[in-house]
Amino acid sequence: MSLRTIDSLGDLSGKRVIVRCDLNVPLKDGQITDDGRIRASVPTLQLLLKAGARVVVISHLGRPDGKPDEKYSLEPVAYRLGELLGTPVAFANDTVGGSAEQTVDSLDDGDIAVLENLRFNPGETSADDVVRKAFAEQLAGFGDAFVSDGFGVVHREHASVFDLAAILPSAAGLLIVDELGILEKLTKAPEKPYVVVLGGSKVSDKLAVIGALLPKVDTLLVGGGMLFTFLAAQGHKVGASLLEADQIDNVKGYIEQAKKLGVNLVLPTDIVVASKFGADAETAITAADAIEDTPFGAAGLGLDIGPETSAEFARQIEAGRTVFWNGPMGVFELAPFAAGTKAIAAALTKVTGLGVVGGGDSAAAVRELGFSDDQFGHISTGGGASLEFLEGKRLPGLEVLGWQA
Repeated sequence: MSLRTIDSLGDLSGKRVIVRCDLNVPLKDGQITDDGRIRASVPTLQLLLKAGARVVVISHLGRPDGKPDEKYSLEPVAYRLGELLGTPVAFANDTVGGSAEQTVDSLDDGDIAVLENLRFNPGETSADDVVRKAFAEQLAGFGDAFVSDGFGVVHREHASVFDLAAILPSAAGLLIVDELGILEKLTKAPEKPYVVVLGGSKVSDKLAVIGALLPKVDTLLVGGGMLFTFLAAQGHKVGASLLEADQIDNVKGYIEQAKKLGVNLVLPTDIVVASKFGADAETAITAADAIEDTPFGAAGLGLDIGPETSAEFARQIEAGRTVFWNGPMGVFELAPFAAGTKAIAAALTKVTGLGVVGGGDSAAAVRELGFSDDQFGHISTGGGASLEFLEGKRLPGLEVLGWQA
C-alpha cells in the first residue's frame, strides 16, 4: 500500500488542515438516522486536533444539483460531530464564500469547523476540468495541507477528492488506510474458505464484482432482488419480482463460469412472497422455483429469502474464514421482510476469521436491525468505492495520494 499518510505532512501544529470526510449520512425530517460515517471520521479528526492543527472539514450530503438546498445542509452533521468529539464545531453556511472565510479565519490551534455541503457548488462534480479545478483552488485557499479521509468518494474525480489533493500537500487519513488494509486482505491471498454474500436490488450493479471475485472465492451466496434474475436464468418463473431480463444471458455465463471454477454458487431454495409491496401485505413462504404457485399467482412479489435459505446461508458464512457481504437479502426496512438480512448479519458476527460488512445498505441494515459495529470484523464506509476496488477499477482519489494497485 504505497500511499502517503499523515506522518508525511510533518508538524501540523498551527497549520490549517482541510479534511475531506464522507459525512453523507441518511436524514429523515432533518434528523440523522445512521451516524456511522460520522463516527468513522472521528479518529483522524482527533489525531489532527491533538496535533494542534486548525481543522477544516469538508463533505457532501445527498445530491442537491449544484445549488443550495436546505434539506441537504450539513448543519445537523456538524452538531453531531461536535457531540462525538466532545468539542465545539463551528459551522459555515457556505462553501467558499464570506461565511467560510470568516469561520476559517477565526480558528485557533486545536479548533475545528465544518463548511457547508460541497455539492451546493456546481464546481465540485463538474465534468469540466477547468471549472472543477477552479473550485478546488478556492477550497485550497483555506488550507496549508489536505487530508483525504472519505473512502466512500475515492472513486470519484471530484474537486474535493482529486483536484484539491493535487494542489496542496496531501495524505490519506486513518480511515482510508484502514479501509485499504481490509480490502487488500479480501483480494490478496484471503484466508480460506472465502465466502462472498451478495444482495441488493439490481444484479447489473454487481456483475463486475461477481466476475472479479469468482476466480478467488470458494462460495458465493446470492440473495436480495438480484436473485430473481438468477432464478430466471435457470428457467424459473419469478412472478412480479424484480427482474432484469436484459441481464439473463450474462447471469447464465457467470453460472457456467462458477461451475468451471469449482465455486460453490448457492441460490435461495425458498422465498418470502408478498401480495404487494408494503408492511401490511399478505405473505407466503414458497419454494424458489414455485413463486407463481402461491395464492398471489403471477402478481406475487419476492421480497426476502426464506427461513430454509437463511439457515443454509448462515451455515456457509459461519464456516468461512474470510467473509465479505454486500447488499441486503430483502426489503429489510419493512419488518415482514427483514428476517433474511438479520440472519446474515447474525451469522457474520460468528465468523472466526475476517467478516466484512460491505458498506452502503448493508451497513445501514445491521444498525437498524440492532447490531453494533463492534460485533463485526469491519464495517466499510465505502459502498460503491469498495465494489470498484474489488472490481480492480482505478480509484483517482487514491492515485492522487500515491497509491498504486
